[in-house]
Amino acid sequence: MRSILITNDDGILADGFLRLAKAAQAFGTVFAVAPESQRSAASHSITLHSHIDLFPQEFPVPGIRAYACSGTPADCVRVGSLALLPVKPDVVISGINYGYNAATDLQYSATVGAAFEAAFQGIHAIALSEGASSSHEVTDAYLHEILAELLEQPLGWGEIHNVNFPDCPLAECRGILRGRKVSRGMFFRDSYRVLETFPDGGMRMEVDGAYNEDAEPETDFRAIVDHYVSVGTARNIT
Repeated sequence: MRSILITNDDGILADGFLRLAKAAQAFGTVFAVAPESQRSAASHSITLHSHIDLFPQEFPVPGIRAYACSGTPADCVRVGSLALLPVKPDVVISGINYGYNAATDLQYSATVGAAFEAAFQGIHAIALSEGASSSHEVTDAYLHEILAELLEQPLGWGEIHNVNFPDCPLAECRGILRGRKVSRGMFFRDSYRVLETFPDGGMRMEVDGAYNEDAEPETDFRAIVDHYVSVGTARNIT
């Protein structure tokens, strides 16, 4: 029986996390260690100069021992795998993230950062994301099949499986594209705008992103835009 640690960056009671918890139970014994609140865009950051608090969490999915963590998603993986769980997990699954983690956005993603931390610990790692809508029918239709497949696929050191489910009705989903490369593009081409200037010459600024769908063929970004489930691997420092 596999030992599976699940985490995310949207918070321990996020809808996507609860859906992942239920799905993961088909594949082993599931433990949940996730941030107490939103930690999006925390990347692979870890807590070094302050303490980390962990609290038993009353969890809506029966049969899962869960902890809320004051740290980052990468902290959750480190604390869970190195200190908290009774055994080192065989697998870490991070997600299901609200919003895509593909293309150059991988550099910022705390969902992916948690998966990379698992890879650094020598643990099989999967990151899962879906489009930012209220419809989950594509994810729910394909999730079990993809988990069953990826749990049996070996990874190199520093590698993770990265999956993105398209933001479209199930009837418009065109299937699964495997072996997708990480795009060099970006969903939002960012600039910054000034919100306010201060008497001492300082200013308050805010990011201002323009949505973009230009993507190279055979990439994760292109697959999502074309309404496919994107399945591929990503590699961190090797």
